[in-house]
Amino acid sequence: MNRRHLHRHVARLFAPAAVTTRVGIEQELFAMDLVSGGSVDPDRVRSAVAGRSYARWIGFEPGGQVELSLPAVDDSAAAVAGLARVTAALAADLLARGIVLDARPVRATAPATPRYLRSPRYDAMEAHFDTVGPAGRRMMRATASTQVCLDWWPGAAGLEQWRVLLLAGPFLAAATARGIGPDGRLATWLAVDPSRTAFDDRLLHGEDPVAAYAGFAAGAGRFVGGGAAGHLSTLFPPVRPRGRYLEIRFPDARPSTCVAALVDGLAGLLYDDARRRRALADLAPEEHRLADHWAAAAAGTGDVDRGRALLGGARTEEVAA
Repeated sequence: MNRRHLHRHVARLFAPAAVTTRVGIEQELFAMDLVSGGSVDPDRVRSAVAGRSYARWIGFEPGGQVELSLPAVDDSAAAVAGLARVTAALAADLLARGIVLDARPVRATAPATPRYLRSPRYDAMEAHFDTVGPAGRRMMRATASTQVCLDWWPGAAGLEQWRVLLLAGPFLAAATARGIGPDGRLATWLAVDPSRTAFDDRLLHGEDPVAAYAGFAAGAGRFVGGGAAGHLSTLFPPVRPRGRYLEIRFPDARPSTCVAALVDGLAGLLYDDARRRRALADLAPEEHRLADHWAAAAAGTGDVDRGRALLGGARTEEVAA
């Protein structure tokens, strides 16, 4: 799939429309059997939450991880409170059926741990990742994140938002990591398939972010149908363009009671003009060293103090709880 063909499809992902400051959270959680500790089939979770008001926000990852995709709300305080409320209700309903939730970034799994979601997309994805190494199966079955979704503004401010998240990413990841080293979630992602994850500076090449992203997409092998849109859905950068908002994908999963500092810090970085521009000026010299900084964050040797400063000075225990 060539860059020119991809460019117009990518442009739809870079289409911010309004200066709003909503906050959304997507929380992934491991659902485990209370007795055996093993992962549970999503059907058990679906049965436990049937008829609940929050059931429409529940989805699943391939290894059975529960994904709560809550609607965006007016500010970070409301988003954090909503996540805590829904997670508590979900946990109580599941416990009544012998299922416990765990908000950790990586879970040790046996090689035979099943992939519960079966579809042509996931079959093709697993087959492709198997050609790269074991990290793909580990990522699909045994990792979880707390993703933050923030509104993306039009014009120059929106370009600043995109750039600051890409430049700040490895430092924020270092400050908020809940696991490091070769068994950590970030190390797993770095090993999955570098052609489609972009833990480096390639999304910042040139003056046109659409062209840079189209080049990134063209460099990744295609393994699913659905044309350009299908292919673009198989790219996993640390920050994903979603048209009207930006999906911040790199934070490790954390309990719902420990997300406030992360969410507040990211919202402030994107929505406060002065703070965003100070960060851009500070981070500009690091652009061509992003690959090294991501590797350092995964290894546990990243610049934690810089990451905390970017989050507004939050203490390590607040953002990596």
